[in-house]
Amino acid sequence: MGFSTDAIHAGQETDPTTGAVSVPIYQTSTYEMVELGKTTGYDYARTINPTRAALERSIAALERGQRGFAFASGMAGINAVFSMLSSGDHVVISENVYGGTFRLINGVLKNFGLTFTFVDSSNQAAIESAMTGSTKMVFIETPTNPILTLTDIEATASLCRRRGCDLVVDNTFMSPFLQSPLELGADLVVHSTTKFLNGHSDSVGGAVVAVKKEHIERLHFIQKSAGAVLSPMDSWLVLRGIKTLGVRMERHESNARTIADFLDGHEKVRRVLYPGLDSHPQHALAARQARGFGGMISFELGSYDAAKRFLDALQICTLAESLGGVETLISHSASMTHASVPQHERQRLGIKDDLVRLSVGIEDAEDLIADLRRGLDRIEA
Repeated sequence: MGFSTDAIHAGQETDPTTGAVSVPIYQTSTYEMVELGKTTGYDYARTINPTRAALERSIAALERGQRGFAFASGMAGINAVFSMLSSGDHVVISENVYGGTFRLINGVLKNFGLTFTFVDSSNQAAIESAMTGSTKMVFIETPTNPILTLTDIEATASLCRRRGCDLVVDNTFMSPFLQSPLELGADLVVHSTTKFLNGHSDSVGGAVVAVKKEHIERLHFIQKSAGAVLSPMDSWLVLRGIKTLGVRMERHESNARTIADFLDGHEKVRRVLYPGLDSHPQHALAARQARGFGGMISFELGSYDAAKRFLDALQICTLAESLGGVETLISHSASMTHASVPQHERQRLGIKDDLVRLSVGIEDAEDLIADLRRGLDRIEA
């Protein structure tokens, strides 16, 4: 089946009781047993819920995986993946990850005996050099948040197979419509469903998709034991969002390409970071391992004052955390999404005070450009 056909139908069969074409919201905490020692297959909602199960089947199908797991947030999903490890295990991780992932690692997970080495994962030699005999996992974002650096998924997967460790890919920025890490050799894919999968800025959630039996069994145990599951209502909202994922991503990317070209040619923009531009150092890799370049753009304006003037003048682009919604969201990474990263580390990674991150929505491109021009006009020459 094609992607949009799967997005509408996979895992979302009509309700057998009523024939409802929309998966019902099973807002229940428990289920009546048939008799002592016999259930209908449903016993307690933390362990299983029909609405959440439909979402898990849907995401697994779109990512070409064997089993999906839905969590209460993207960070809960990432935490579940790291919970598969044991004290003493080592992880190699992209140095430019989402600030929440950085915070989880340094503020929580290091207290449990796990060790992490942050590397420039666009450099295969750097990944391999960081590996030790204790390395059990490589965790990458590609593109990274917010610098939009890419990692070669296929090459990294090959390296991980040789070294006997698992590759985890955060696919939030691209969505399964544009990028399929499991087909490139990854072992696990994680998502913040809050973003492009849901697409409407009205739900917080996360997902993990696995292909190996041992990972599926372990994640199932962790999900039901730790209990950070996605609610029935949020599961239904993500299911509804997924139905239009294909058409939304086409518009996100179309708008992003137009806006990246506009920003790239503006005299008040110092640098534009977008894999779809020929000037992006990894443009060829982006074209090779994905089916498009996505809806995320970052750009530099020269100073914090310039960024503030620009952001304060916008009327359509909404200054807010998050990304992937139908509305265009814009953020100042240094003080918002990556505020938990120490300043010296942000500077080293290129997350400077003049950097602005744009999640391009599906509004009319000419209106977005007019709004961006309004902000740029407020910057002093």
